[in-house]
Amino acid sequence: MVERMKKIQVRSRDIERELTQYAISITKKDHVELLEDAFRVLLINHEPAFFEYHDTWVPALKYLQTHPCLRKVTVDMGAIRFIIGGADIMRPGVVAIDEGIAKDDFVVVVDQTHCKPLSVGIALMDSAAMKAITSGKVVKNIHYVGDELWKMV
Repeated sequence: MVERMKKIQVRSRDIERELTQYAISITKKDHVELLEDAFRVLLINHEPAFFEYHDTWVPALKYLQTHPCLRKVTVDMGAIRFIIGGADIMRPGVVAIDEGIAKDDFVVVVDQTHCKPLSVGIALMDSAAMKAITSGKVVKNIHYVGDELWKMV
């Protein structure tokens, strides 16, 4: 039996308080809904915008395509197939790291050629530490192109 996803209308001002760290503006004219299924997803104007991860709202990849609000880690083209398979981001595949990334910050992983978002992850160290090493994991992959969340909405 197929379960229907539960949609809840949300007041824009209520959710805007929770999203202040991303410096985005939600107006009264924006249609905001909460979609509850295997994930809790915030829809803004019927588009997936944020998902809940351990009680924190995180920008979804589809939203990041038009509203860049996270610091970036850029990877070479050889890393893409591993990342969209769910692998964590390893330092050898990283070609650029934005300044100001702190340990446990949410970051977006983009490809080197097109700068398209491939993954949202959690920085395992700050940007200075990432630049100082040559091997090992630097970002934990929590949402990537083709995963359940990507396909869900």
